[in-house]
Amino acid sequence: MIRQLRLLGDPVLRTPCDPVTSFDEALARLVSDLLDTVQVPGRAGLAANQIGSSLALFAYNLDGQFGYVINPRITGLSGSQEGLEACLSVPGVSAMRRRAAQVTVAGLDLQQQPVTISGTGELARCLQHETDHLRGELYIDQLDPAERGAIMREVNVRMGPAAR
Repeated sequence: MIRQLRLLGDPVLRTPCDPVTSFDEALARLVSDLLDTVQVPGRAGLAANQIGSSLALFAYNLDGQFGYVINPRITGLSGSQEGLEACLSVPGVSAMRRRAAQVTVAGLDLQQQPVTISGTGELARCLQHETDHLRGELYIDQLDPAERGAIMREVNVRMGPAAR
C-alpha cells in the first residue's frame, strides 16, 4: 500500500528510530508498504519514519537497484562528491550537499539474513540520506547557516509555519 509521506514539522522525522527486534507480520507489512511507496515515480529512497514508523529501516529504488535494509549501518565510506540533494519530506527545495562518493550499508532482511548494498554516485547519496533519516536528521541540518536559513524561508512560504 502506498503510504502518505510525513513532512518537515512532524516530530517523527526528528526522532531517532528504534532498532527492529521483532521480525513479524507487522514488519513484513511495513516493508511491503515502504517498497510500494518508494516506487512512486520521482522517488529514490524512503526511510520508515517518512511514513510514520519509528523503526530503523529504509527502501531504495535507484540506478536499477531496488530493495530495503532493516537496521542499516554504514560500514564503508570513501571519496567525496558534491551534488544537488532534496528530500520528499522537505518538498520543493534542494541544495548542494557534499557526501561520500562510495558507500556500503549493511543490515538485515525479513528473514534476519545479512544484507549489504554498495553504491556510488546518486545511490551512495541515497544510502547516506536514508541512514541519516533513521537518526532523526535531515539533509538541511548540515547546510551552512545562511543556506539553511534561505531553505527554511522557502519551506515556510511553501508549507507554512507547521514546517518549523
